Amino acid sequence: QVQLVESGGGLVQAGGSLRLSCAASGRTFSIYGMGWFRQGPEKEREFVAVIRWSGSSEYYADSVKGRFTISRDNAKNLVYLQMNTLKSEDTAVYYCAAARGYYGPSGPMYDYWGQGTQVTVSS
Repeated sequence: QVQLVESGGGLVQAGGSLRLSCAASGRTFSIYGMGWFRQGPEKEREFVAVIRWSGSSEYYADSVKGRFTISRDNAKNLVYLQMNTLKSEDTAVYYCAAARGYYGPSGPMYDYWGQGTQVTVSS
């Protein structure tokens, strides 16, 4: 099992920045891909970004490309999502997810999920 805990959400003005963190614990050696997803008010959950647990590959949704950066610190079992130039449409609950044998944007392929952290962008 892998446990994931997100932190760093909050209220920010449009144009501002936030950095989300995801702390992984448990059988982290089994992780292949670590992703961030979000679910806005009355919206479906959507993919945001993913990074390989080992290696340097990253992949972003078009809606956040150039504004968000995913990174990781394997020594601390942390994954980050740096969010810049935030827009009101970025308002959502952000979830961290881990996949044992997958790296990509498909939510159902992820095995473990955190509880989420709220990000609210005021315009």
